[in-house]
Amino acid sequence: MSTLTGVGVSPGVGVGPAYVLAYEANVPAPDSRHGGGAGDAAAELAVAGRALERVAADLEARGVLAGGQAGEILEAQAMMARDPGLADGVATLVEAGTAAARAVYEAFGHYRDLLAAAGGYLGERVADLDDVRDRAVAVIEGRPVPGVPTDTGQPYVLVARDLAPADTALLSPEVVAAFVTEQGGPTSHTAILARAMGVPAVVACPGATSIAPGTPVLVDGASGLVRPAPSGDEVLGARNAAAAREAVLASATGPGTTADGYAVPLLANIGGPRDVAAALEHGAEGIGLYRTEFLFLDRAEAPSAAEQEAAYLEVLDAFPGGRVIVRTLDAGADKPLAFLPPGAYEPNPALGERGVRLFRTHPEIMGTQLAALAAAAARSSARLQVMAPMVATAEEAAWFADACDAAGLPSSGVMIEIPSAALRASDLAVRAGFLSIGTNDLAQYALAADRQLGALTGLQDAWQPALLDLVALAAAGAAERGRQCGACGEAAADPALACVLVGLGVTSLSMSAPALPAVRAALSRHTRQQCHLAAAAARAAASPEEARAEARSHLPGLAGLAL
Repeated sequence: MSTLTGVGVSPGVGVGPAYVLAYEANVPAPDSRHGGGAGDAAAELAVAGRALERVAADLEARGVLAGGQAGEILEAQAMMARDPGLADGVATLVEAGTAAARAVYEAFGHYRDLLAAAGGYLGERVADLDDVRDRAVAVIEGRPVPGVPTDTGQPYVLVARDLAPADTALLSPEVVAAFVTEQGGPTSHTAILARAMGVPAVVACPGATSIAPGTPVLVDGASGLVRPAPSGDEVLGARNAAAAREAVLASATGPGTTADGYAVPLLANIGGPRDVAAALEHGAEGIGLYRTEFLFLDRAEAPSAAEQEAAYLEVLDAFPGGRVIVRTLDAGADKPLAFLPPGAYEPNPALGERGVRLFRTHPEIMGTQLAALAAAAARSSARLQVMAPMVATAEEAAWFADACDAAGLPSSGVMIEIPSAALRASDLAVRAGFLSIGTNDLAQYALAADRQLGALTGLQDAWQPALLDLVALAAAGAAERGRQCGACGEAAADPALACVLVGLGVTSLSMSAPALPAVRAALSRHTRQQCHLAAAAARAAASPEEARAEARSHLPGLAGLAL
């Protein structure tokens, strides 16, 4: 086969035999019925209940073993299997005469349609829902559940149409050399877990599953190239480049700085306390994005102030004297909370009531969170900074700053995720103490491209010149008011793009912990002037491909990083 091309989402080079995951879910027959009597219905309902609980317990156990972001994703899947609404749906179908396996399949189908229609965050979870459904149906029918090998004698390249978290969460670089999927995007669960594991990954790679099982495959997780049956020289070259890259990464230590000594703090993105260990291991100077919504999602009741305070304090205490930036609850619209009454129907949830807008509608939620943050900050030596998501106007920025002042939080800022905020960053920075650019959502809204839709991956490319223009405007607006402007989207994890962001005026970079060493090394090999030149060249380009190439021409130190 010729070389395939996808989207590189986790850097590095992986080589191994292809293991092509070709699991096909069994679809129970639509006319699948049980005996019809009350006793039959009760027996079928018990079978379905036991299967769902077995799946939930298995996912929960895997989550505990995996920890970190993988654990959080698997916990959410376990809660899907135990959802009371799902149980009611299964019961209704069984009582009407439907057999257990078909009842489970149809009940999940109802939820699947709702999530798919919602798009965004919930749309992304359709694959997770399908996985829970398929596992439960397999248990009911006495068939093996989906899975991947964990002991093959040598690391393999896992190739699939898509991958479920339960299939990958307990893998390691000793088991899997790389991931390749035909679907997914830069923010898919495959991409997130691969980066967390430090395993090379390429997604949105058409034709990947046509690779014959067992075929040696070379995967470049930075360029997105997938080479079946590589030559010995290609493999040797890739391995030598990888070894040289590791040596370069090991040589770059300490705080983030450019080659001429300009400080660029390197921070980590986390979802909760369990991600702190990885942040420390990879040399994070602090936390640039603490996603607090994981405390709130998939719960029947809001977390108490005490529970929130404990979760915040655990992270703060891990960075004594350091900076910890907490993003307040980013939910609503496409991430509804079960404990809040549903609002008006929103035909386009991505443009609906979410982030800071939700806080204004439910001030009691904001009040509890801000009070818990203030209480945690009072007990720690870390420098807590709090920022609001989805801020669109200077008025919203001022409103949030006033709320933080009232709660006793001295440092408050806003996320720049909406083009209006980037365009008027100077106005927002009158009251906002700092700005932080969320490149994922900013790209989504600037280019009208759903970040979860694989077909629009090209528009989601962080090298889009229009997106770089907005980043430059936001950084300049912050500088005009003497404010710091960081970046905490996935763009910061690309070493070349990290240099460009610095050249655009970004003052700190936050990313998934495993990306920190490569970004630290890239900055240490280039002066601030080189970063400025790379940024100017990228902005002058007409396409993301041209922007990437032009920027790299001004960043010669990347050659030694094999990126």
